[in-house]
Amino acid sequence: MIRHCVFFKFRTGVSADERAEIYAGLAALVGQIEGLLSADFGPNISPEGLGKGFDDGFIMDFVDAAARDRYLPHPAHQAAGARLVAALEGGTDGLIVFDMKLGEAR
Repeated sequence: MIRHCVFFKFRTGVSADERAEIYAGLAALVGQIEGLLSADFGPNISPEGLGKGFDDGFIMDFVDAAARDRYLPHPAHQAAGARLVAALEGGTDGLIVFDMKLGEAR
């Protein structure tokens, strides 16, 4: 399984309603893209204070790397991603993407 982690900084003034709409658009990808198993969203609630301004994020789980690779160029992902990037501080500079493979022996 591949866990796709995306952390980001919304621009000042992006409303809670707009954030919810962005999250809903991303959540709607589950069921549209084969192998995309789940999507969870929300603010950083860590008490450590080490988020470096990346105060929101989401995690998506894919059945495997091939499913993740189908997701990346998919038109529905491109549209949802473009809406997210437009709401971020600095566009793509306002996000971090980190993918990890789960379930392997370490």
